[in-house]
Amino acid sequence: MQLFTLGINHHTAPLAVREQVAFQPEQLPQALNDLMRGKQVREAAILSTCNRTELYCAAEQPLAAIEWLADYHALPADKISPYIYTFPQKDAVRHMFRVASGLDSMVLGEPQILGQMKLAARTAGEAGTLGTLLGKLFQRTFAVAKEVRSTTAIGENTVSMAAAAVHLSQRIFASISEQQVLFIGAGEMIELCAAHFAGQGPRRITIANRTPEKAQSLAARFQGDTLRLDEVAERLWQYDIVVASTASPLPIIGLGMVERALKTRRHRPMVMVDLAVPRDIEAEVAKLDDIFLYTLDDLGQIVESGLESRQAAVVEAEAIIDSQVESFLQWVDARETVPTIRALRDAAERTRRHELEHAQKLLARGDDPVRVLEALSHGITNKLLHPPTQTLNLSEGRERTELANLIARIYHLHPGE
Repeated sequence: MQLFTLGINHHTAPLAVREQVAFQPEQLPQALNDLMRGKQVREAAILSTCNRTELYCAAEQPLAAIEWLADYHALPADKISPYIYTFPQKDAVRHMFRVASGLDSMVLGEPQILGQMKLAARTAGEAGTLGTLLGKLFQRTFAVAKEVRSTTAIGENTVSMAAAAVHLSQRIFASISEQQVLFIGAGEMIELCAAHFAGQGPRRITIANRTPEKAQSLAARFQGDTLRLDEVAERLWQYDIVVASTASPLPIIGLGMVERALKTRRHRPMVMVDLAVPRDIEAEVAKLDDIFLYTLDDLGQIVESGLESRQAAVVEAEAIIDSQVESFLQWVDARETVPTIRALRDAAERTRRHELEHAQKLLARGDDPVRVLEALSHGITNKLLHPPTQTLNLSEGRERTELANLIARIYHLHPGE
């Protein structure tokens, strides 16, 4: 059984393509079982974040997973195939190690991806699609990520997406302290953004979320207030900065809603930051005058400026990953011999039990214990050595030479000495 990874990410595809193949959290259990239905895939997990959708699989042979991914999202395969990457066994392992360690992220070294991979593994486990091989790979992946983060400076001075959102807002507004900020959503990304914006002391912070309890809890941390999602449309005009990151499959803020807000604001500028995939804010909003709409790809250009200072850490991290890839593949190779080793031990155990039972009968009959033990040892030895000896005697020519060398290697023999 072989491992492989198939995916699409911010390196290979624009946001407009990525959002079409993203999975909502509630879709994942069914999607995993659908992927396994054809029996070609024995184990599977799906990672779907703002910047990537990846399938991690163990299968007897490579799956036509591009077709499956396209079919699942009701897309023509040729629409996404130019953006898809596939990694076989060794490259698949390396890729997972790099992703978990933050080396493949838009923000180098960002820690959120590790939690997202753990969630992907947990979801697959609960769906019953995480077997021994993939389960072991995830365990090793998390251990590698921990080693990279604890022994290198990969995560130090990381320019986060949240910090980039503040930076872009400061390009439009000289002082965040005079602005009112609306956050739509209450997940980890919004929490990070709220913390960064709160550090600038904005005039007002508001949290709008589908679950009021989460909104209230987050707002309390930053001395903010809350909105119901159905109130956003009528009160959008009050906010100078809007940051959205939800799991909604459809946009929450549409073109008409923003046009009405701008009219009420008398065309005072608004900064809108969309961190969601699929997008929370309709793309057409960017065409409006007085609107400065930034997406994940826009923020990615900001964070790239901090790459050079972390290149030394990247070299160290890659060395750790190279070593761990080889270690894991050795485990995989060793695992393939387990059935043979088990069969060999079973055969030896049957021989031992048979000879022991025979010896016990002789002892019960009153035979000399010394002779019984001697016969027992000879019987076990002869039966264990009979198969390799017979095979060697029946072989000829080059095959006999190769078998002789192999037997000498197995039993640590030194013929002729």
